[in-house]
Amino acid sequence: MATHLNPYLSFRDDARQAMEFYHSVFGGELTMSTFAEFHVSEDPAEADKLMHANLSTPGGLILMGADTPNSQERAETSNISVSLSGEDETELQGYWDGLSAGGTVAVPFAKAPWGDTFGMLTDKFGVDWMVNVVAAG
Repeated sequence: MATHLNPYLSFRDDARQAMEFYHSVFGGELTMSTFAEFHVSEDPAEADKLMHANLSTPGGLILMGADTPNSQERAETSNISVSLSGEDETELQGYWDGLSAGGTVAVPFAKAPWGDTFGMLTDKFGVDWMVNVVAAG
């Protein structure tokens, strides 16, 4: 198996909703495991929180996520953005449309000075995204 580098997103109490949202945007197969299933928390309030979720698409996208336990700190902001790029404008436009629903657009998805189509947004779960369609030619 090849080595993979993929985003692992941390949430506070809404990992299930976030991962189901990403599943609706990207498709693929979503697996989710709770704290209770793996006996990783003594707090009954955390039983249904996600200990681990994995979204894998037929096109090779992998996105993972989990709820942060109540006993651990979670930063509200990050210096990380998830970047999607490629040549399939229809596919990437669809991802942009899905991710921007309920989110905040920082840079509209449009022709950029370097010739590509590019946009930046923060989705409704607070995750920053960059989407870039490589210009033909």
